[in-house]
Amino acid sequence: MLFYGARQAQDVHHQHGRTHNSEHVQVLTLTLHQFSSEADIWYEDTTLNLYANNVTVPGFSSLFPDAHCTASGEVCQMTTGEGEINAAGSVLALWLSGCFDLTSTYFMIAGISGGNPHRVTTGSVTFARYAVQVGLQEEFDHSQTPSNATSGYYPQGAYYPDEASSEDYPGSLYGTEVYEVNENLRDRAYYLASLATLNDTDAATSYRAKYGYSPANQPPSVVKCDSATSDQYWSGSVLGDAFGNYTSLLTNGSGIYCGTQQEDNATLESLLRGAILGKLDYSRIIVMRTISDFDRAPPGETEVYHLLYAEQEGFVPSIQNIHNAGIEIVKDIMMYWNGTYDKGLTPGNYIGDVFNSLPGSISPDIGNEANYIN
Repeated sequence: MLFYGARQAQDVHHQHGRTHNSEHVQVLTLTLHQFSSEADIWYEDTTLNLYANNVTVPGFSSLFPDAHCTASGEVCQMTTGEGEINAAGSVLALWLSGCFDLTSTYFMIAGISGGNPHRVTTGSVTFARYAVQVGLQEEFDHSQTPSNATSGYYPQGAYYPDEASSEDYPGSLYGTEVYEVNENLRDRAYYLASLATLNDTDAATSYRAKYGYSPANQPPSVVKCDSATSDQYWSGSVLGDAFGNYTSLLTNGSGIYCGTQQEDNATLESLLRGAILGKLDYSRIIVMRTISDFDRAPPGETEVYHLLYAEQEGFVPSIQNIHNAGIEIVKDIMMYWNGTYDKGLTPGNYIGDVFNSLPGSISPDIGNEANYIN
């Protein structure tokens, strides 16, 4: 899955002239990072000056207690902390705190992830329509599964391992298994990111060449594909293919497994709960992940070596491209707020969770009717 290198628990938040703004300023864009390196590249943009207005938010992670905003308060950033629990807690605290007016805010998840080399390469920028919680399944040690089992993962309540067939559909759903966001907004973000010059390095290029096939051995690009969430790291084609099948299964064949990370479903659930209560607009969410590493080893390399020891060299370009691509989106929102973004980009697809918790005019295309609560 992800090989972070620089992700260290001691990446404690830097204190920069903390202020306490009690006014409920309307936030136009809020970028959500998961750890320090993702956030630091945003702070280095002096045109934003995100340390102009630092707001301590009750309930944020003790490592990252502040949201950082421009002087106007219209462009903000927060760091959730890593893993599903940290992400869920911090994002819930954001809208429960009452520190900000988030009713018209565009939220952009902006972080690094692992990547499927059959779909993406390191340094690439991905934009998801779906986020799938692939870790929320039953699991057996693969050595103790039937000889014809494709993996040790079985959807909850199913009797077959992860395969893209109806008999494998989970018999038990918790509601957090899959989320769908606004495809029209995703497509605009994809276009804007495509205008950016993406960072790359000779070292990353050299490691990619080990794969011998496209797109793994190609330069970074901007890609529309989907996001897999699990607290567990993984590496290898057995799990990668299983989670790809599960992504397809839960999205009725339309999801494309390409990115692997630890937070997106948790973040989206917390935002969904805010949307249900009218605190924010769920149609204004962008899921952007850049690829720092591959989810499986190249030919001739073991999975253990690949995950634990290999210098894949994708970390630097993935961090740089969070900003290179993301800033194009933020600038566009600010430039065309009046008349375009203020009104919102109306979704042409269903948005929400597998339970239809946020019913709208478009019927769900994920889940099944037996599980809908609206």
